[in-house]
Amino acid sequence: MPHISFTPNLQRHIECPALEVPGETVRSALEQVLLRYPRLRGYILDEQNRLRRHIAIFVDARQIRDRGGLSDPVQTGSEIFIIQALSGG
Repeated sequence: MPHISFTPNLQRHIECPALEVPGETVRSALEQVLLRYPRLRGYILDEQNRLRRHIAIFVDARQIRDRGGLSDPVQTGSEIFIIQALSGG
């Protein structure tokens, strides 16, 4: 099963421990996490269920390409890392 973990700055705002969940795409794996932690949805996805602009997802150290459908494939043992991008000057 893929392993999903979240950056510590996101964990400060909402409960989102690292988990191993079933899934063949980023979307299907993420939905398993959101079933357990529904409040997390608003931090990760917008009203159209697309990845929020300030969130980035990496699978096996590569940033995903499909920010809308989250259809990037994952495999058993894949590491999915979700970060909240920071900005400023």
